[in-house]
Amino acid sequence: MEYDEVCLNYFLEHQSQLFDENVADSLEEAEAFLEDCMAVICDNIKEVKQFLDESGADVSGMSNHEIEEAEEVFSLPDGRYLVVEA
Repeated sequence: MEYDEVCLNYFLEHQSQLFDENVADSLEEAEAFLEDCMAVICDNIKEVKQFLDESGADVSGMSNHEIEEAEEVFSLPDGRYLVVEA
C-alpha cells in the first residue's frame, strides 16, 4: 500500500492515539511502521467497517461514530481513514 504525505504526517502527529510511546519520529519511520503492521487507507467509514469486520473485529451494532472513535481508526483531514492494527 502507498502511504501519501497526508497520511504519514497525520499518523506522526496523532500516533499517541494508539500508542503510549512514539513508534516513529520521521516520515520514513512512519511509512516503515505502517507497512510492517499492514495499515490500510479507507475512502469512507463504510470501507472501515467492512475492513474491521473482515479482519475479525465485532463491529456489528457499532455506530459509524463509535467506529470513528476507535483508537486504531485515524480520521485523516481529507476525509479518508487510516486503520492501524497494532
